[in-house]
This record gives sequence, C-alpha cells and structure tokens, in this order.
Amino acid sequence: MTVQLNQAIGKVPPNGNPVVANRYGADPYALVFKDRVYLYMTHDALEYDGSGAIIENTYSSINKIAVISSCDLINWTDHGEIRVAGPDGAAKWATQSWAPAAVHKVIEGKDKFFLYFANNASGIGVLTSDSPEGPWVDPIGEALILRSTPGVEDVTWLFDPAVLVDDDGKSYIYFGGGVPEGQYAEPGTARVMKLGEDMTSVVGTAEVIPAPFMFEDAGIHKREGIYYYTYCSNFYDGERPEGSPPAGEIAYMTSNKPMGPWTYHKTILKNPGHFFGVSGNNHHAIFQFHDEWYIAYHAQTLSKAQGIANGYRSTHLGRIFHNEDGSIREVEADYKGVQQIKPLCPYQHVQAVTMGWSAGVKTAFEAAAGERVVTDIDSGDWIGLAGVDFGSKGAVAFCATVISLEDGGAIELHLDDPAGQLIGELPVPAANGPVKQRELKTEVKGVEGTRDLYLVFIGNTGTPLFQLVSWQFMQ
Repeated sequence: MTVQLNQAIGKVPPNGNPVVANRYGADPYALVFKDRVYLYMTHDALEYDGSGAIIENTYSSINKIAVISSCDLINWTDHGEIRVAGPDGAAKWATQSWAPAAVHKVIEGKDKFFLYFANNASGIGVLTSDSPEGPWVDPIGEALILRSTPGVEDVTWLFDPAVLVDDDGKSYIYFGGGVPEGQYAEPGTARVMKLGEDMTSVVGTAEVIPAPFMFEDAGIHKREGIYYYTYCSNFYDGERPEGSPPAGEIAYMTSNKPMGPWTYHKTILKNPGHFFGVSGNNHHAIFQFHDEWYIAYHAQTLSKAQGIANGYRSTHLGRIFHNEDGSIREVEADYKGVQQIKPLCPYQHVQAVTMGWSAGVKTAFEAAAGERVVTDIDSGDWIGLAGVDFGSKGAVAFCATVISLEDGGAIELHLDDPAGQLIGELPVPAANGPVKQRELKTEVKGVEGTRDLYLVFIGNTGTPLFQLVSWQFMQ
C-alpha cells in the first residue's frame, strides 16, 4: 500500500534534541539508577481560552510531573505522569507541582526514591517511592519547606529544589529564587539546608548562597571533591558590573563544602533564545552517566516547530566538560544532542512507548494492557528507534502485542528511514467486537548489523488504526 508519511516535528532524525516529540517537558531533573537515567519534568500541557485558541502557558494548572527514561540517551521510554498535587494527587495539600528534583538513597538496606517539587512558589513538598517509576506517596502530609522554616522567611520564591546525597550519606537541599525590590545584583534568595536522614525532614537553619544576579533554578553536582552550585541569572536590563552573569544564563559557583562558602565563576549556558530563536526562562540539571557528564535543559523548540511556542517547553541534552582545574567549559546548545552510548537490543521485550523519533502518535495508559501504550495511530504515522543491533545473524521474525480497534491496519518495518528498506509487514486485524489485546507475528528478511528501525503504521485514513503495546524480533 502506498501511504503518505507524516513528518517528524521538533525532534527530526538523526537529531537527539528535543529528547522526545510526543510530549512537552520543562525544568528537567536527572536521576541515574542502575543502567538508566530518568528525567523528571514539569508537565507543560497546552492551555486554551474560551474559544479554543491556545494561550500563553500560565503554569497555574500544572499538577503533574512527567517521567521518561533511557539507557542510551537517544531512545526514551515514556512513563507518563505522576499525579502530584490536587484532589487526585499524592500531595492533596498542594495545588501545583513545578520543577522537580529526584534522588535515590539506600535506607536500612533498601532502595528508596524521593521526589521533591515546588507548590508554585510558596513551598516545597516531597513524595517517596520504592521505584523510580512509582507509585509515589506523600510521607508527611504537608510541605517539607514553608516560610516558617528557619532561614527562608525572606526568600521571594520558595521553589526549584535540587538535592545532593553526599559520599558520607548526608544530604542537602538547594532551593529559592526571585528578586526583592531593586536587589538585582545581590538578591540573596538562594538557600541550602541539611536534610534529615529520612530525606523527608529538614535540619537546622537554611543558609544563604550569595549568588550574583540570582533568579531561579538551583542545581548541584559534586566532582572530584568540588561542589558546583548552578543557577539561572535574572533578567535585569540595566548595567551589570564586569564579570557579572548576563541575563537568563546558567551560572556556577564552587565550594569545597556542601554548604559553602561559595566562589562565583562564570556562566556556562546562554539563554535558549541565543541558540533556538525563542527565549524564555533557563532551567537545567547536571548529572553523570557512565563516567561522562551531561546537562539537561529546556527550550521551546517543539512548540516553536508546531507554531505555538507560547511558553511550552521541551527537554534537551548536551555534554558538560570539566577542565583539569575544575572549571566548566561553555555549553553549545543544539538540535544534534548527545551520542547514543549503547545500541538497542531488538531481541528482548521492548515497550512500544520507547521511541527515538516519532510522527503523529501519542501515548496513554491503557487499562486493557495494564501499561502505557502508543495511541492515536493514524495511517502514515510512525515511530523510529536509533541504533538497533540486529547482530551478524540477523532477525527472522517480528512479533508485536497490539490492541485492535475498529479498522485495524498494518505495521511496516523499514530500515534507516520511514521510507527506507522494507524488511517485513505485520497485518493488524480489525477488532470485530470488544477491544482486546492480541499477539501477532510475521517473517522478516534482509536485516543484520546495527540500523535505525522505523515502525510505519498504515491503514484507512481518518480513523485510529490500533494501539501498540510492545514488540520484539526473533533470531
């Protein structure tokens, strides 16, 4: 069947940025656990006016945190959203969930995970889980940090947490932001505070981090005994003293202790507008993964490509390089992104919501499958996987778990491009009754070595064809 292929928007092969194209995600924070990196992101979602037109992002209705993960930094698995705040959320006392921070700690021999979030700019909460994917619960039933917390009374914006579990097991939370009236050069609104051993309490008094031209976006990482505090500078448009951070850039300070004293150095990441032609706030997280250092940051690239920038942000990845003296080189943000660090194995169960690139599709939790699946599949839509290692023997068959809908359709398997070499086709029958999950299989031929793989969906136009749960090749 000849089919009109839909075009990738935002994340276009072979680029790695933005990291996903099927959802927005702002204020990224990275958690590395075992062989995966999890990105927790403010769940930007389109807002509309009374006539149905998309409006500027107000952030006022954001009460979820989006989660994706990867073991190779190009193909990302969509874990959906954590319901954090509001009547249906884990933290029913909160109204919003912005700018998360996630961390892992072994407590009494067990892996524990902690998700810190901002309840707008009025406080910081914490959720706990036994897995980086949840489920998450509220362990204290109230905010962890409020204006009644010692040392934070004068913090303009009580938000944007970052957390460090140090080598000795002690933990610290960094947060704050905002500019008191006229105090652009020395806002004095950045804070660091000790966390209790349980990670759900704070100890002592929060201390000031004297970050020049501070605005928001706390970041923390430790390398070779040096603590790096990173933040976004404010947008003061007047004259700045020489050596001060320019507006809306990521700057860094260092210390040999987790709570300071701190020494200011310079900025390392210009505002997104410098690279992508659409400005906005700058937000980041720096993390180590398999001995290399990376920076996650956001930009309005996906929404710009959709023609609706309006404050809807997407996460990007870049490399961070430290010099021998401990200083950090400036980051060049781009669409290319970072290198894939390992191939994808097609001979094991692959969740369909694992994608390198995509066109047209969305994801959603499907009760019939008991997991998140690829949805909104129309004819001409596709998903792509980068660097799939079929080995020297190659594959002989492809099987997929699908949920048939009214019309059904087919999955074409192409290499290196959505219109590239065809190695097989899997018919998906119509539902013919109640919606149910089914296992399907087809032969494939002509594939070996490491190739990009594209699953192209075909069928009648104008109606959703089916839902894709998972897939796997066989040798």
